[in-house]
Amino acid sequence: MGRATRNLLAAIAILLVSALASADVVKIVVDDMIHPITAEYIERALTYAQEHKADAVLIELRTPGGLVDSTRAIIEKIEASPVPVIVYVAPSGSRAASAGFFILESADVAAMAPGTNTGAAHPVVFGGEKMDEVMKSKMENDAAAFMRSFVSKRGRNVEAAESAVRQSKSWTDQEALKERLIEYIAPNEAELLKQIDGKTITRFDGSTTVLHTAGKTVVSYDMSLKQHILAWMMDPNVAFIIFSIGMLALYVEFNHPGAIVPGVVGFICILLALFALNILPTRFAALALIAGAFVLFALEAKFQSHGVLAVGGITLMVLGAMLLVDGPIPEMRVRLVTALAVSIPLGAITVFLMTIAIRARRNKIVTGEQGLIGAIGVVRSPLAPQGKVFVSGELWDACSGTPIQVGEQVRVLRVEGFLLHVEPLPQQAPQPTRA
Repeated sequence: MGRATRNLLAAIAILLVSALASADVVKIVVDDMIHPITAEYIERALTYAQEHKADAVLIELRTPGGLVDSTRAIIEKIEASPVPVIVYVAPSGSRAASAGFFILESADVAAMAPGTNTGAAHPVVFGGEKMDEVMKSKMENDAAAFMRSFVSKRGRNVEAAESAVRQSKSWTDQEALKERLIEYIAPNEAELLKQIDGKTITRFDGSTTVLHTAGKTVVSYDMSLKQHILAWMMDPNVAFIIFSIGMLALYVEFNHPGAIVPGVVGFICILLALFALNILPTRFAALALIAGAFVLFALEAKFQSHGVLAVGGITLMVLGAMLLVDGPIPEMRVRLVTALAVSIPLGAITVFLMTIAIRARRNKIVTGEQGLIGAIGVVRSPLAPQGKVFVSGELWDACSGTPIQVGEQVRVLRVEGFLLHVEPLPQQAPQPTRA
């Protein structure tokens, strides 16, 4: 083997080693409430980064908050991650409030963009209900202890971080930097990666590592299609709308048996809504209020209460929507505008459909054999007891219990196959004439 060949192979080997040694920065964007799907997304991203030996994971965070259990699950994964985790509140105008503040403080590197804010991490009971002092103290102490458990390990200001829990304090990016709640302020991710390059950080387990991030390729790790769909359905407003559509579709199916399509659509929508509501903090008793609303809509169509029952149904549906999800933040509850925008049109549509169905059932059938019953005809051949009658433009075989002569009028009593059973019409007495 010639020297030129050996040099070429050595160069190729060096390039391969360099390529293998050059890891990337895995980036994910969390722009939503913190719920189980968010936790699953972050966990998978951390696993991906570990498998691909990434230099760091960059979490671009903007959230109003979310569920405590999901927040704890996320922080547990961040603390156990062998790959350093950078949490960056961005872009300008964003916030990492409540649960977002916990996640920000749990990171190996905490950073914010100019014009962002964080904090307000006081625990809130579901539905905004008032707590007694003992329960309030328990929740505050638990959340504060949880905050201290990782803030002290990260070398940040424990007292300031705890005040976000106990006093709901919030900070701008400059204030958070001054209070040692974050380490960096950067206008964009490229500048942030440049600032932290070469910095030595202390991991949660006490070990130290040097960050190598400048010039690294940033690889975006997006949600899967399943996660996108589930995250969309985690919005309580969306779950309520899907459930309402399902109820309306089933209602149509019950009023028009055999239509099939409304029944299938309704069944699928209700199952999807129940799946989402099962993950969210849901008051399932509120579903009884929504079902009761449909009962009142049906009664309005039947008894014609001049709108009293319909208004009652709309009220029940709005209350059921507002009480459906016990979110700790307003973004995790059904909005009043959504409840009204769905309940009022749905009530009107349901009453209209029910009214049509009831009127159709009350109307006399005018086609087929049933349509002949009660019809008036004229005898064309003597009924003694069987002959011919002309009814509804057709000539029929007919029979009568009493003889009836040609030209007399008869009424159809019932139909047996092609034979009509008739009776004579009573003869009207002649009107007296005046001189």
